[in-house]
Amino acid sequence: MTRYLISFDDGTMVIPEEELPEVAEASHAVVREAREAGVWVFGGGLRTQRASVVATDGTVTDGPYPETKAVLGGFSVVDVPSREDALKWAARIAAACRCTQEVREIMADPEA
Repeated sequence: MTRYLISFDDGTMVIPEEELPEVAEASHAVVREAREAGVWVFGGGLRTQRASVVATDGTVTDGPYPETKAVLGGFSVVDVPSREDALKWAARIAAACRCTQEVREIMADPEA
């Protein structure tokens, strides 16, 4: 099986406050279904904040870099047989979260 990153940008999940409990329950339901199907690896939403950027020499600066227009808002990692399966899970997550999702294959680690 292959792992896929399903993610969305911070700011794309714009939900009226009174609808947040409904969206949270829908999102958690998809995660429960993915766990029951045995494809869920890990995921979560990220707090809206500036990232810390650590350079190769260990220097730490505030990020993201100014030219960055979007930062990661949340992600899911699924382990599925095909890209088509990953796209189906992404569609379910998109519907639950009410925002578009990006799907990218994670490269296999031969030592894992």
